[in-house]
Amino acid sequence: MNTFTSRTKLLLGSYKTTKLEKSHVAIFGIGGVGSFVVEALVRAGVGNITIVDKDVVDITNINRQIIATHSTIGKVKVDIMRERAIDINPNINIFSHNIFFNENTKHLFFNDKKYDYIVDAIDSVKSKLLLIELSYENHIPIISSMGMGNKIDPNKIEVSDISKTSVCPLARVVRKYCKDNRIYKLKTVYSKEESIKNESNLIGSISFVPSVAGLIIASEVVKDIIK
Repeated sequence: MNTFTSRTKLLLGSYKTTKLEKSHVAIFGIGGVGSFVVEALVRAGVGNITIVDKDVVDITNINRQIIATHSTIGKVKVDIMRERAIDINPNINIFSHNIFFNENTKHLFFNDKKYDYIVDAIDSVKSKLLLIELSYENHIPIISSMGMGNKIDPNKIEVSDISKTSVCPLARVVRKYCKDNRIYKLKTVYSKEESIKNESNLIGSISFVPSVAGLIIASEVVKDIIK
């Protein structure tokens, strides 16, 4: 019988496809990068997903976030992402949290929850570092997205351990934090492209850089889970 994962099974085989169906991935941050991570993981057949984001859709999100359209402006991001995921896979278990991840909310995710993988697509540096630290302490595989704003060339995106990153200012901050806190391994997706300057203090973005980073992250998660 044909299902939405039929073509995936042809590529991966039944055992690995079932492994994805039984896996649980948590994605923190459902923006330009994170929304594409969720989209790809759901379509790949990951059966259990947790999504965390406090934000609502803004008109300025439309240029880069898969859940952002004029009809979703003002709506809660995790609610839209959850509805979309269920529309793709009605059998998915998806847990949405419309909250900001920080010291006050970390217990909701790290007290008794067990994830096969964590995706860090958080913008807030403080929250990002906290998530990295907790994932490391709890021995949960994590992949962390570095800065994808003010970039225009997706060909400059690479997968690397944080210790081998360069150019990216956010990666520099994370690299120092990991070194200072004896975090010896962190898989990252980052861009070696120099940031493009603009006349504003705001960060510029485009449709095909954060999305590519999100799809690369999803591919790394899937490949690691089915090893």
